[in-house]
Amino acid sequence: MVNVSRTVQILPKTKVISTHKRKRVGILGGTFNPVHNGHLIIADQVCSQLGLDQVYFMPDANPPHVDQKLAIDSRDRVAMVNAAIYGNPKFAIEMTEIFRGGVSYSYDTMLELTRRHPENQYYFIIGGDMVSYLPKWHRIDDLVKLVSFVGVKRDGYTPASKYPIIWVDVPYIDISSTLIRSKIRQHQSIRYLVPDAVLKYIKEHHLYER
Repeated sequence: MVNVSRTVQILPKTKVISTHKRKRVGILGGTFNPVHNGHLIIADQVCSQLGLDQVYFMPDANPPHVDQKLAIDSRDRVAMVNAAIYGNPKFAIEMTEIFRGGVSYSYDTMLELTRRHPENQYYFIIGGDMVSYLPKWHRIDDLVKLVSFVGVKRDGYTPASKYPIIWVDVPYIDISSTLIRSKIRQHQSIRYLVPDAVLKYIKEHHLYER
């Protein structure tokens, strides 16, 4: 009998590097009371200029910086956001803060989202006028580790911060939810300030009339 000995070569384990590209998602939070064309322009411009896969509109339940008496029921605000973004595959709605309820802090929300969706890379969009308030945000030093901040440039506000900010030029449209609510109370037109579907919803539900 012939004893045949075989030499088995042990190859070192090859480290597999994932080629999966993380989804780049913008987050545009706010009360959206109501959502208007200015919000849509900002979302569209940031999405296009930064090459994001999508922008999520994230209505808050009880924002810590807004007088609660001025914010209508979240169900109406959510319905108007859905109406405004309908038909745009780049836009979606993020309901985390609505479902959780209570006061909405961005850090808590983004911690939850990054844990739930590690495949996403988040870009948190804020107006240039809000950048100077970042030091006062709840757990801001931890929040900047979770997201990339995107600052929308505004006239009269210096595009500078001690925090890392990606600055984006967006055509300035002087529309605000406060202006829209005021015009409705004064029985003035808000056509072209909000999407037609939002205008229809406001009229059908008699919102902001007093």
